Amino acid sequence: MKYDFLIVGSGLFGAICAYEAHKKRKRILVIDKRSHIAGNIYTEKIENIDVHQYGAHIFHTSDHEVWKYINQFAEFNRYTNSPIAKYKNEVYNLPFNMNTFSKLWGIFTPEEAKRKIQQELQDVKIEHPKNLEEQAIKLVGKTIYEKLVKGYTEKQWGKRATELPAFIIQRLPVRFTYDNNYFNDLYQGIPIDGYTKIIEKMLSGIEVRLNYDYFEHQKELENIAEKIIFTGPIDQFYEYQYGELEYRSLRFENEILDIENYQGNSVVNFTEYEIPYTRIIEHKHFTFGKQPKTVITKEYPDTWTRQKEPYYPINDEKNNSLYEKYKKLAEKDKNVIFGGRLGEYKYYNMDQVIKQALNTCANIM
Repeated sequence: MKYDFLIVGSGLFGAICAYEAHKKRKRILVIDKRSHIAGNIYTEKIENIDVHQYGAHIFHTSDHEVWKYINQFAEFNRYTNSPIAKYKNEVYNLPFNMNTFSKLWGIFTPEEAKRKIQQELQDVKIEHPKNLEEQAIKLVGKTIYEKLVKGYTEKQWGKRATELPAFIIQRLPVRFTYDNNYFNDLYQGIPIDGYTKIIEKMLSGIEVRLNYDYFEHQKELENIAEKIIFTGPIDQFYEYQYGELEYRSLRFENEILDIENYQGNSVVNFTEYEIPYTRIIEHKHFTFGKQPKTVITKEYPDTWTRQKEPYYPINDEKNNSLYEKYKKLAEKDKNVIFGGRLGEYKYYNMDQVIKQALNTCANIM
């Protein structure tokens, strides 16, 4: 066999596995069906702005070892994720905090905010929520639900809130401080030169083939490596023999605008249902950019088909049960290691991907 490892996918999980294997002088081939490396964290320079081509990626973690690991490959800035939400002509801070409550109700202290929420919850006579709408109202009351949860969630899932199961919203973050930091993690930031540079450094000196689909070249790849590290969809690997796992997809529309500043914030959520996109990303604000032009991306939730990119696993009872069948097949397959969001049918943050990849490498190398 020509290689020790065939790594399918050059995203964060695959690139870390390649880097770790390369350090141990393993023979590696990395393939990717896309025309670029870095998977969904791919950033591309447009008007000298690092544009996140597959949605906003903000690195955050409380794991010191993970933070130390990723800092080998990049210097991070001090960016803090502080999104805002626009509902009709009203603008609110996220996550739900004292700035949000002050704007909603004209109050000032945490005690006033708690009383206001409790007052709304007293009017809610829902003991056992039957759907997402009832669950959300029970958690935060009607005002926050109707202005900041309902429309956004319905767009994201492609269904009315009354048709969605209650378990999708187990809790909603409510903070009684004037802190707009969305994440409570100890470390947070954006790589100064973009995410693609990180993956370039990880894959330095390693053979990479782009525009190279594993399933189109399966026969020639069959005996090329001792082991396969597979980061694509696990159900596709097993030819959908138990059925198809479901996802939600996304569609992105980029615009270059001949103005310096479009919305004053990197992420603005649009929470009313009538606006078809869920958010607008203005990329230059991730790096405090001063470029004369700006690039914005409108993000539209989309129904997933096999011809579209799978972004969010639909981890309901039906799909999780189906995944368990594929997982049992994978456990018997000693020559293939599945990893990442699609390989494990689980939504991961970037720090979780790093942790999983390093754990995988420790087990197989």
